[in-house]
Amino acid sequence: MNESASSASGPARVLLAIAFPLLAHWASHDGGGVPAALALADLVAFIVVDGLLALRPAPWAIFAALLAALAALARTPYAQMLLLTPPMLFNGWLAWWFARSLRAPREGLITRIVAALYGCAPGELAPPLYRYTRSLTALWAAVLALLTVVNAALALIAVPDGLLARLGYAPSPSITQEQWSWFANILNYGVIGAMFAGEYLVRRRRFHDRPETGFFDFLRRMAKLGPRFWKELFSS
Repeated sequence: MNESASSASGPARVLLAIAFPLLAHWASHDGGGVPAALALADLVAFIVVDGLLALRPAPWAIFAALLAALAALARTPYAQMLLLTPPMLFNGWLAWWFARSLRAPREGLITRIVAALYGCAPGELAPPLYRYTRSLTALWAAVLALLTVVNAALALIAVPDGLLARLGYAPSPSITQEQWSWFANILNYGVIGAMFAGEYLVRRRRFHDRPETGFFDFLRRMAKLGPRFWKELFSS
């Protein structure tokens, strides 16, 4: 990828990530296939944005083919059904990556991030901080796995577009599509954001020798690690 495309992919991915839950929530309230297809198109763009900005033929071909498929599904119930899956897949994928990173010879994801912020190798972190980051990685894996299960259960019992309802069964108990959306598209990410912020406050109280000067400096340093670091973090 050329340098200009690489620098643009980060902000573009952030905007697409912010847009998706909002589009998905709108689609769930609207109940139509067209807004659901738009939300799914946003998700596809999020996945292939690097290739799109680099003007590579293969990602553009994949993007065009998937857009055509979503356009065909927009007038059917299947677009709404597909919209049930991203919260499960997103949390499940992240839970798997966090848990996987704890198996030797890998280092925990949080351990690697904190080590990068300190400018050292994971094994060079102070022992208490090293143990804390591994425990925190395990906690993230557990919370994300729990969110995966909850999202799957709610997707089953949502009415009228939940899986059981679409298969002709009347789920009991049941929730409305709007209630599902509030959890899957809003509260779900709120839990993740609250845990991220809350963990920072805990670490601030427990470990006084930190490279950042405050929460916003912490966010700035996280962003400064760069796209290459984040790509390598989730590809190894």
